[in-house]
Amino acid sequence: MAAPKNNWLFSLLWINLAVAMVVLIERVANPAASWRDLLHALVYALIFANTTGLLGTLVIGWVACRLPIRNVPLMAILAAGIAVFIPIGCLIAQVMLLAVGFVQSNLFWQSYFSTLRVAMPLGLVFGFGALMHGALRGRVQIMEEKLHEKEIAEERARKLAAEARLEALEARIHPHFLFNTLNSISSLIAVNPARAEQTVGQLASLLRSSLDSGQQPLIPLRQELAMVRSYLDIEKVRFGEKLKGNVDVAAELEDAKVPPMSVQSLVENAVKHGITSQNGGGEVWVDAGVESGSLRIEVSDSGPGFDLTAIRPGHGLDNLVQRLDALFGARGRLNVVRRDGYSVVEMILPRV
Repeated sequence: MAAPKNNWLFSLLWINLAVAMVVLIERVANPAASWRDLLHALVYALIFANTTGLLGTLVIGWVACRLPIRNVPLMAILAAGIAVFIPIGCLIAQVMLLAVGFVQSNLFWQSYFSTLRVAMPLGLVFGFGALMHGALRGRVQIMEEKLHEKEIAEERARKLAAEARLEALEARIHPHFLFNTLNSISSLIAVNPARAEQTVGQLASLLRSSLDSGQQPLIPLRQELAMVRSYLDIEKVRFGEKLKGNVDVAAELEDAKVPPMSVQSLVENAVKHGITSQNGGGEVWVDAGVESGSLRIEVSDSGPGFDLTAIRPGHGLDNLVQRLDALFGARGRLNVVRRDGYSVVEMILPRV
């Protein structure tokens, strides 16, 4: 509702400025005229301009927007409006000037037709200018709306693509995790059936937590660490004393949000590549901290280490890197460093 009001107010302002400029140009062209005559001419012109301009702008605008004349050219509407409303507007202005003493009654019609001869071509010029301005402004508005709609559609497409990509990566992670855990149980059944049964219960609990968290893009670190502890307990059954591990995370960080199966993927990688490859076993440690406002989670193992850039596509860590990119962009990343004889994988996330 505000746009039409602003349009006709702008048109009237433009008309008044144009009339004032015409009067000033006339003053420059005729410097002998007094300032009293200039003021008289300015008031006279503004009364005519506002009377005819207001009448024409409001009525023509209403006609153009309300009546079913979509196929009629705007120039025809403009010409008809000028032919009708400028004479009416000039007549109303002439009556007003007669009432305040600006026009003598015996010169009423002479002055009216004299003014009308000037007002008609000026009305055509101003009307055409207003028409062009309105048309250009309408085109700009349509282009802005189309651009906005295109941006919304592109953003929606990017979001859907990221969600589809994330779901596909998670679907690949869950079977991989299940396969490795079942291998641990199968190796345990022959030597300790009772413990195997207990481990099956742990696996069921772990899978339940995994499936529940898989429906969410982020989960509390506390929930993720519970799955990590269950996983380490299961793997300790298989490795026995060869596997030493611990999770050391401050309680105030356990409410931080992380992607599901992210820390577990790092621990699984540490056990598989850092512990299994060593005849004497090894150690796996998980800790977390805050660095420059970001959450830093470290998984360290006593294995030989690896180069993150050499990870093959489809590997668990490659999937995790892609998940972090889909969720956080440049704010989420993995770093692999060698520190104090340990291979350390750092996961840096925005703290949310």
